[in-house]
Amino acid sequence: MTLPLASRIALVTGASRGIGYATARALARAGAHVVAVARTQAGLEELDDEIRKEGGAATLVPLNLTDFDGIARLGAALHERHGRLDILVGNAGVAGPSSPLGHIDMKSWNDVMAVNVSANFQLIRCMEPLLKMSDAGRAVFVTSAAASKASAYLGPYAASKAALETLARAWAQETASSKLRVNLFDPGPIRTRMRASIFPGEDPLTLDTPEQVAEFIVPMCAPDWTSTGRLFEYKSRSLKNFREPA
Repeated sequence: MTLPLASRIALVTGASRGIGYATARALARAGAHVVAVARTQAGLEELDDEIRKEGGAATLVPLNLTDFDGIARLGAALHERHGRLDILVGNAGVAGPSSPLGHIDMKSWNDVMAVNVSANFQLIRCMEPLLKMSDAGRAVFVTSAAASKASAYLGPYAASKAALETLARAWAQETASSKLRVNLFDPGPIRTRMRASIFPGEDPLTLDTPEQVAEFIVPMCAPDWTSTGRLFEYKSRSLKNFREPA
């Protein structure tokens, strides 16, 4: 039986744990060769072991996404090795401080923006030519309801996700006439280390797992996925349009 993503090349950021780890495994099970990017070498090696056990294949890329030149070098290496990129999953993100805005220093602000926004901007710049070389390039960025809720004490994180959503939507419009499809995915509250750091009193056993979420990201990466510029909300299991502000 032919796997749905056989021979596809998939780049996943934040792949050493949480949603990125689960998504990388799910994409590999579907037949994709996964290019797994994360800062943590040990987490990447654990991922590689699991992918191999399940009959898949991966390329490990230990890279801090704030190394923007490193992202450019990765794009060049992918071009040289594969000549294209079929799937981009922009999952990596940091929560930042949980504090009133007036108590947050510039370094903390810049750190959140560098990972959650600027790194994804550089991925767009460096991976767009490769995705356009694919017969069905697919990009999915992991966002959060914090982008629209603007929750107190999560200002940098909320602002970064709002910026990410705007970037992805603009890119979707710019590429609407091409074969590239660009979308956003909102997992909602999921049993991850990041979630636990923001809400330490929450019982993680009441939350769905990254593995459950990943099963809904995989179809958005397939060649037969046609929507672009939209948001899949995991909680409601529905694809949503963005609305203009009232």
